Amino acid sequence: MSRQALFIHGTWLTPLIWSRFRRRFEACGYSCSAPAWPSLDTDLARQRSQPPRAMTRLGVAALLAHYEEHLRTFAHPPLLIGHDLGGLLVQLLLDRGMGSAGIAIAPPAQGGLEGLRDSGPWLLRRTLCQGVLHMSPQHFVRNMAQTLTPERQAAAYARHIVPAPARVFFDNALGIGSRIDFSNANRPPLLLIAAGADRTVRASTVAAAYRRHRGSTAVTTFKHFRGYSHWLIAEPGWETIADYCIEWAQDQLGRF
Repeated sequence: MSRQALFIHGTWLTPLIWSRFRRRFEACGYSCSAPAWPSLDTDLARQRSQPPRAMTRLGVAALLAHYEEHLRTFAHPPLLIGHDLGGLLVQLLLDRGMGSAGIAIAPPAQGGLEGLRDSGPWLLRRTLCQGVLHMSPQHFVRNMAQTLTPERQAAAYARHIVPAPARVFFDNALGIGSRIDFSNANRPPLLLIAAGADRTVRASTVAAAYRRHRGSTAVTTFKHFRGYSHWLIAEPGWETIADYCIEWAQDQLGRF
């Protein structure tokens, strides 16, 4: 039986961010899927110049429903891998009994003070009233990919960054649609990954999520990669992250 993996991208990004990870997993025998968020499957240039109006209605609940529907097309529960908000969605999907195991890479906090701290600043932007947020190159350099060289930063921003729906920040800040039962003993195994130099989702935030998940008897693993930024799935050294994920999945699923 072929191994399957579902990749879930985060805010500001498209499935293109998973291209390196997908090749790594496919080389290990995985069949990989990385669907875009609803209404965001158009080309990058169009997303940037003319964000679809449907984006303004895109919140956490809508994203969760989108991936739940996609997961029902699988013959067997796949491995779930998410980055940023995608990591929070992985936890929500596992909590609902979907997926064989899950890997949440630099996931934001689920509401509370930490969720408000991480998402709150975006809610103050003037573009909130339009329902769409834009990230400047300066913000990207300072907060998402500060470990890259200037040349790599410019290339990464041009290749990957797109506008984001403001509603997901509102939902995340207030915990709307993102309730997790941290005591759920029946959820599949979960790996939480933190990046030591992450300025978008602090390592302490991921560690705090790990401590909450330990209220369950389900398997929960925490891994801290020092020196990596929020861009850890695509910055130099990404192979170390990907290989650890593959090895962890091997240990949990026993399907290699």
